[in-house]
Amino acid sequence: MTNKNTDFLVRLQEFIEDSESEHQRVQQELREIDLLIRQSTAEVERLSQRTSQMRTKVAAMETNLDDYARSEIKSIYNADRESQLRLAMIRNQVDQLQNKQRNMEKYVQELQRFLDLTQHLPSREELATQQSSLGEPRKSGAAGGFSMARVIEAQEDERFNLARLLHDGPAQSLSNLILNAEIVERLFDSDSSRARQELSNLKSFSNSTFQKVRDFIFELRPMMLDDLGLSPTLRRYVASFEERNGINVHYQLIGQEQRVIPAVEITLFRAVQELLSNAVRHAHATHLQVGLDMQSEKTILVVEDNGSGFDVNAALANRNREKQSVGLAALRERVETLGGDISFDSAVGRGTRVAISIPIEAAPTPQAAA
Repeated sequence: MTNKNTDFLVRLQEFIEDSESEHQRVQQELREIDLLIRQSTAEVERLSQRTSQMRTKVAAMETNLDDYARSEIKSIYNADRESQLRLAMIRNQVDQLQNKQRNMEKYVQELQRFLDLTQHLPSREELATQQSSLGEPRKSGAAGGFSMARVIEAQEDERFNLARLLHDGPAQSLSNLILNAEIVERLFDSDSSRARQELSNLKSFSNSTFQKVRDFIFELRPMMLDDLGLSPTLRRYVASFEERNGINVHYQLIGQEQRVIPAVEITLFRAVQELLSNAVRHAHATHLQVGLDMQSEKTILVVEDNGSGFDVNAALANRNREKQSVGLAALRERVETLGGDISFDSAVGRGTRVAISIPIEAAPTPQAAA
C-alpha cells in the first residue's frame, strides 16, 4: 500500500471515530427528546382539561353578563385566551419535537449504515504500523465530522423561538385586541358613551399593535435589507435596539457604502442581532459599538460591549449546554462557510469584542443601480 493510500485511510479512520462519537451523542439526544415528548404530551392533556373548563366558565359568564364587573369579564376572557394560546404553543412544541425525533432517527440510521460499512477497515494501530514502513506521512487535520445534526437542531431551535416570540408578541397583542373588541360590542347595548370611549382606546391600541407587528417582521427578515443594503438596515436596527432596551448603541460606517452579495449581508445582519442580544441578555452591557468597514475585497464587522464578558474557550466547548454559546458556534460556522474569519476577544469581567471578516463580491450601489 502506498504512503498516499495509507494517509487516506488514516484520515478515514479519524472520520469514523468522529462518526462513532456523533452516533453516541445523537442517541443520547434522542433519549432526551423522547423524555421531552412524554412530558409535553402530559402537559397537553392537562391544558386541554383546563381549556375545556375555561370555555365552560366563559359560556356561563356570557349567559349572565350583567352579573359580572368589567374587570371580572376581562380577567375571565384573558384567562381563556391565555389557556388556548398556551395549549396551542405546547401542541406546536410536541409537533416540532416529533419532527425533530424523526429526522434524528433517520440521521442515526445513516450513521449506523456508514459505521457498518467501515467496520472491516484496518484499525489506527494497524495503519500506524504500515506508515512506519512507508515513512512519515504528511500531517492532516481531523475530519470535520457530520454537521447535519447541528443544522437540524438549529432549525428546530429557531422554530421554537419563533413560536415563543409569536406567542409573547403579536399573538398576545391580537388576543387583547379581540378581547377589547368583544367588550366594546357588549357595551354598545348598555352604555353607548362608554362604548365610544373604549372604541377610541381600541383604535390607539390597534395602532400600537400594528407597529409591534412591523417591528416583529423587521426582526425576522427586514425587507430594506434586500432593497437598500446592509448599512442602512443596520443603522435602523441599531436605533430600534437602542430605543427598545434603553441603552447606548453607537453605529459607524467606515468606507464607502456599497452592496455585497445577499449571503454576506444576511450573515452580518444576523451576527449583529445575535451579538447585541447576547451583550444585553447575558453580559448586561450598557454601552455597545457596531462598526462596519466596507472595503473593496472584504467587509469587516466589529461589535464591542462593556458587559461582563465570558470565557470564550469554555463557552464554545460547552455549546450544547449554553444557548449563548450555541449561537456563537453557529455564527462561527456560518462565517467560515462563506470563507470568512471570526475572532472573539473576551474574558470574564472585561467586556467583549467580536470581529468578523468576510470576502465580498462587490455589486452596484443603490444609486448606481437606479
